[in-house]
Amino acid sequence: MENLENSNNKSFMNILKGLGISFIITFIFLLILSIVLTYTNVSENIISPTIIIITALSILIGSSISNVKIKKNGLINGAIIGGVYIILLYLFSSIFSMQFSLTIQSVIMIITGIAFGILGGIIGVNISTK
Repeated sequence: MENLENSNNKSFMNILKGLGISFIITFIFLLILSIVLTYTNVSENIISPTIIIITALSILIGSSISNVKIKKNGLINGAIIGGVYIILLYLFSSIFSMQFSLTIQSVIMIITGIAFGILGGIIGVNISTK
């Protein structure tokens, strides 16, 4: 019973770690994007696809790093990291914009987030740390 509880606690901490890493990477890349958009003549048409790419890469990296040490359940943990990341992102954006709408871009972000979380979980579990 103690092993199951310890395993669940470890998985929970790895999910929190993956979420934290993902949000930090997202923040850094969005800061870089905002600087590029401010000080160059880059078209604002790149914002939407770039945000999807930044989100996907952030989730992939966060999920990979957080699943390196556990060596099991990478698929499930990765999906949870991607799904919770997207849910938190939409909750925060809904609070700040005072509205929530589910558009085709939202659906793409949800699918992309979960898919890249799963991919990151699989990569993380299969990375050898010798």
